[in-house]
Amino acid sequence: MKHPDMYRGQEVVVLGLAKSGVQVAKVLHERGAIVTVNDKKERDQSPEASELEALGISVICGGHPEGLIHGGVALIVKNPGIPYSVPPVQQAIQLGIEIVTEVEVAYRLCVAPMIGITGSNGKTTTTTWVGHMLDAAGMNPIVAGNIGTPLCQAAQEATEANWMVVELSSFQLKGTETFRPKVGCLLNIAETHLDYHGSMEDYIESKVKLFANQLESDTAVLNWDDPFCRELVPYLKGSLLPFSMTEELVEGVYVSPAFIPDHEDNLKRTIIYRDADGQKILIADVDSIGLPGRFNIENALAACAIAIAAGADPNKLADVLSSFRGVEHRLEYVMIKGGATYYNNSKATNSKATTMALTSFRKPVVLIAGGLDRGSDYMELLPVLSGRVKALVALGETKDKLASVAEMAGLKHIVTVDNGDSAAAVLQAAVREASALAEEGDVVLLSPACASWDMFTSYEERGRIFKEAVHNL
Repeated sequence: MKHPDMYRGQEVVVLGLAKSGVQVAKVLHERGAIVTVNDKKERDQSPEASELEALGISVICGGHPEGLIHGGVALIVKNPGIPYSVPPVQQAIQLGIEIVTEVEVAYRLCVAPMIGITGSNGKTTTTTWVGHMLDAAGMNPIVAGNIGTPLCQAAQEATEANWMVVELSSFQLKGTETFRPKVGCLLNIAETHLDYHGSMEDYIESKVKLFANQLESDTAVLNWDDPFCRELVPYLKGSLLPFSMTEELVEGVYVSPAFIPDHEDNLKRTIIYRDADGQKILIADVDSIGLPGRFNIENALAACAIAIAAGADPNKLADVLSSFRGVEHRLEYVMIKGGATYYNNSKATNSKATTMALTSFRKPVVLIAGGLDRGSDYMELLPVLSGRVKALVALGETKDKLASVAEMAGLKHIVTVDNGDSAAAVLQAAVREASALAEEGDVVLLSPACASWDMFTSYEERGRIFKEAVHNL
């Protein structure tokens, strides 16, 4: 797209209110564009509308009216969650109107170098961790986007002395054209969001747009243990800085000795950075990391690699690795009740995320799972269910699918919770069932392997209700 200043006097349609829609509408309005904001929600469900109308911005609620999209519209800025299949987007495509997401607008405004972090799992934890590392290094980070300040707002406030640290979804990246992060990181790829993308090919293509516009002076941080990430190497334009838990790298951030199947678990492992000259720098002991689970070791490696690529001193990352305590709804410790320890991992919206959480514990797990049915058969969970889970409490649209996999895994205790008067009541009942199955020393884990939208407005709401239910046992 053109710079936002170049839309002065031109018609722009912003599809979707929410925080990002409000901010991008303000940005374009301030630069002289004729902005119309459209949201399918009714007016009484759109409190942001009055704020925009007070500024002179047109807001249309309650659906997509005839004539909203026409040949005179210069730009569509689409909320990332709105599918490309909806009528106004399809009309824009047919008319050849440019369609972007807020990320593209923010990038064109921002004078600070950007760090873009994407992946199927671990984005928020890694992004937040990087923010802490750069802050400790005195590099003035601004953590924005899906977490923190809306990206367009942060982009306007940033100076060349800042670093913009941005968590990016496939939905956001699909709507970019010129976006170019100084450091881009792809954490991993797993089957997810196929209801939106339609295919793994489209999902992967959207993720890879993170690197599409990088130059030789930029850096691509890749998970060397993920086969898909390795396949990207021939197509990279920037320099490569990989991270690995299973391989000693010629250059990059890795664990030594490596995590190899059947290795002794009590080995003392360290995080090493090997630079382009082959010099090895000890960053920290793995045991000092402040978050549980092997997948958080992987997130730590990624965060270190990103921070180093941005210019942080690898000798000064150890304190942040040990002091960081994670993000809400990501393997979040809740409390000990009746001798069992409760964890909230509501952000686990796919099977891989739940697998990663389950492998974090050595103690028997009572798993609470289930939610929106996106067509997965959940067979990916079979090995980890049979090896680590003593009981399953399943709820939501996928409860019967999950129960079937648990039965194949040989679980003796499988409970499905039927829909009650409210979503909260169903989850509260699930927590009570899990508590009844748990014994002293067990872990009770909410890790749904599914999105929340069949019952809840967000995974955050689901996680908060879970924690309240635990405290009310």
